[in-house]
Amino acid sequence: MKPRSALCILLTSACVAAHAATADWPDFRGPWADGRAVAKGDTNLIGLPWRWSETENVKWRTPIPLKGWSTPVVLGGQIWLTTATPDGHDFFALCIDQASGKALLDKQVFHCDQPEPLGNDMNSYASPSAAVEPGRVYVHFGSYGTACLDTATFDVVWRRNDLPCRHYRGPGSSPLLFRNLLILTMDGVDVQYMAALDKATGKTVWKTDRTAIWNDLDADGKPLGGGDYRKSFSTPIIIDPAGGAQMLSVGAKAIYSYDPGDGRELWKLRHEGYSPAARPLFDNGVGYAATGNGSAEMLALRVNGHGDVTDNAVIWRVKRGSPRMPSPVLADGMLFMMTDAGIASCVDASTGAELWRERIGGGYSASLLYGDGRVYFLSQEGKAAVIKASRAFEPVSTNTLDSGFLASPAVSGKALYLRTKTALYRIESN
Repeated sequence: MKPRSALCILLTSACVAAHAATADWPDFRGPWADGRAVAKGDTNLIGLPWRWSETENVKWRTPIPLKGWSTPVVLGGQIWLTTATPDGHDFFALCIDQASGKALLDKQVFHCDQPEPLGNDMNSYASPSAAVEPGRVYVHFGSYGTACLDTATFDVVWRRNDLPCRHYRGPGSSPLLFRNLLILTMDGVDVQYMAALDKATGKTVWKTDRTAIWNDLDADGKPLGGGDYRKSFSTPIIIDPAGGAQMLSVGAKAIYSYDPGDGRELWKLRHEGYSPAARPLFDNGVGYAATGNGSAEMLALRVNGHGDVTDNAVIWRVKRGSPRMPSPVLADGMLFMMTDAGIASCVDASTGAELWRERIGGGYSASLLYGDGRVYFLSQEGKAAVIKASRAFEPVSTNTLDSGFLASPAVSGKALYLRTKTALYRIESN
């Protein structure tokens, strides 16, 4: 298979034009890393379905073996995802034919003799999503291993399983491509750091430790909560404001900006949250980040600071409706959010003022999707609520599949690619 030369997955402003010309989903949250199926300002409808069921608008359904919550990534007629044995001993890369749903590859890439038990059903050993570019796909299982595969031959180009991190409840942060680098987030109960690998060889290019100040020790000097207060599951984004590229990363107790080329910390904003999972956003010069558990807040941030910016970077903060796991989405000056417990809300992106708030019901961890003027919310029970992207609450439809969603949705062309707990669906209007 020949790679599409026009495609680019470098998440910087220089690549927006290339992304706009594609109909693929190369990253956990799509071509712009923000859950949008269309480019900012694009008012053209792409024809996404807004109604479906097990018997309606299903182009194909492919069972997915074992257990994994990674979002499918799509490029060049291939869909890539990961899965693992429920006990965490074996880890697999899967490739599905985009047109037919036929499984092209089910390849074991790592084995672990003594994985740490997850301790709950909310995570899996294959939750980080892959990242794909022409000719190469990168699969990541946290400290259990990271690998690069050739998308034409399916051969393993390189492997790494020597990056330490005690995830405690399993890995969650997805890898990020930037120029010649594959950037990993390793926030565990023991160590917390960012690392960049040469995407051609897998060799470490830079490694930067988190600089959060921990205040979670008990009287014996041991971390409270088993170390949960030091973990993060969030995936960073690359932004390009005036002054050069930055990488926004949400960790426990702090939000960071790094130079993605060398890992140098540019600024830090302290907060009281822990175990954040939602991916940050960036629009019109403003960063948006959810702090996770504990003192959960959604923050709008200035991104042009240096050093400790805790006292001067926050534009607004919202506590009510702040998400823990589902990543929010921006559309037309509105920020749409979903709590883990099924409360959807919309705030004005410039002020944080609440525009509406409604209980939809169910449990949520999948990130939100925007397309064709609609926002999609996928629940752990299999219900998908579709609403109009509006300053008033306007439901469009409610749809159900047999098994629930923990993976986030993907889009390519007019089709939705929805991974449930048991299968991958191509949903497309006839």
